[in-house]
Amino acid sequence: MKSGIHGEKLTAALVNEKLPFSDKARIDAAIVKYPAWVQKMESISADNLYDLIRVLVDALTTYKFYVDVNLIFDSSDDFLYRQKGQLKIDNTVIEEFLPILVRKCLDLKVPENVIDIAPQTPTFSSVYFNSSLSNPSIGGGLAIKTKDQDFALSRKLYIRSSYSEEFDADKTERVPRL
Repeated sequence: MKSGIHGEKLTAALVNEKLPFSDKARIDAAIVKYPAWVQKMESISADNLYDLIRVLVDALTTYKFYVDVNLIFDSSDDFLYRQKGQLKIDNTVIEEFLPILVRKCLDLKVPENVIDIAPQTPTFSSVYFNSSLSNPSIGGGLAIKTKDQDFALSRKLYIRSSYSEEFDADKTERVPRL
């Protein structure tokens, strides 16, 4: 199973040279619990949005409590607590949960899978044309700006431009997808 952002932060914490020895076993245990939490959320289904959201939020609450209390707060050393903002172990739980929640809710209402919900690198940001009267670039000089998104609801988009209705001298740009 590919790790999401929270799993990556747990793994990074484990190899952090400043992590106290007493916390290594705690992080190891969290690394074992993490894929079970993701698998549980992925396996959840319901007949309506209310039930789906309730069960998913219950799974989130149980796992988030484990991370906040059992892993971080109950540690005999305060390293994990002091480094919460730097290690991002606790806040990445929500970051990983939200795409799953939104995808499952949309799948219940829009079953055709026409929308991708995930971090996207890169994604479409804007389009502009690098062309002028003195420099009529192919297709008007179509150019696309992109940026990375931590959370995106996206759909493939195709753009083509030309000075000709038949698109015989067109310019096509593609934004790579994950």
